[in-house]
Amino acid sequence: MAYDVFFYEAFAEEAELLKEYIPENIKAGFTWKTIQESGHDAPPAALISTRTQSQLPPEWAPALTAILSRSTGYDHLLAYREQILPRKVAFGYLPLYCHRAVAEQALLLWLALMRKLNLQTNRFKTFTRDGLTGMENRGKTLSVFGVGNIGHEIVKIGYGLEMNVLGVDIVRRHSDVNYVDKDSAVAEADVIVCAMNLTRDNVAYFDYSFLRNSKPGALFVNISRGEISPATDLLRLVEENHLGGVALDVYDQEKELAVALRSGKRSDNPQVQAVLALAQKENVILTPHNAFNTVESVRRKAKQSVEQTESFLNQGRFKWPVPQE
Repeated sequence: MAYDVFFYEAFAEEAELLKEYIPENIKAGFTWKTIQESGHDAPPAALISTRTQSQLPPEWAPALTAILSRSTGYDHLLAYREQILPRKVAFGYLPLYCHRAVAEQALLLWLALMRKLNLQTNRFKTFTRDGLTGMENRGKTLSVFGVGNIGHEIVKIGYGLEMNVLGVDIVRRHSDVNYVDKDSAVAEADVIVCAMNLTRDNVAYFDYSFLRNSKPGALFVNISRGEISPATDLLRLVEENHLGGVALDVYDQEKELAVALRSGKRSDNPQVQAVLALAQKENVILTPHNAFNTVESVRRKAKQSVEQTESFLNQGRFKWPVPQE
């Protein structure tokens, strides 16, 4: 094959850092495109690296030895593993590079909702303040669903803001977290943050019926995986004025959404259409799966991606392999 490793979805800053860290003896190729956007009929390397928006072709499996996802989540790799059984492909991911960056994005999003930032910036044109009264964090209840590396950072941020912080997780690993059951957490929350890993058991976890149990006016933020909070349900709750605001960095059917937005082509997928409808709401903030993207985390990401690549090419195994589930 033409390359030792080929990196998909490597946008400008990340690609430059990958080139900085990768040793000269490793022949690497790069594109900002997803696999489906690239037009590649076959893998350009036996080891390929993607983020989360590429659709992994099952027909590529016989030519692949490994896939490295430059992400903290690996649900898409588990799905591909099942799809290609019994064929064996090694899978790696990056569990440690961006937990602070993503946690701070969650903070950014709920602060923007609390202070009605969309309305504030639009109102500058008339310099009026009617309807712009927001809220402070102190004394509000923050419920964090999923208290792993990212979720625990969010918990610590909440404590720093003097919020009442509740945690929901099936594994209660942190002694400084006030863990409660999910029904109590959603009912008491002023701010709900989804930081859960995606599993087969939590698809559509934040559906209409569950979020309808939240306080009227509660704010919902998702910085983990879009499949956990269907956009059709969120749109309904916003249009019913039950949720006070929604902020998303991740989306159900994100692969299709991203390609549709970049190409300008219409998608008839109900989840994609719901996201586009949410984008028109003044109390909704949508960002392009960018929570990881800080100077510090992108450098860590590039460095750890190269560590993973070298580990597999030199030793036949990843430093951080995807767990067997």
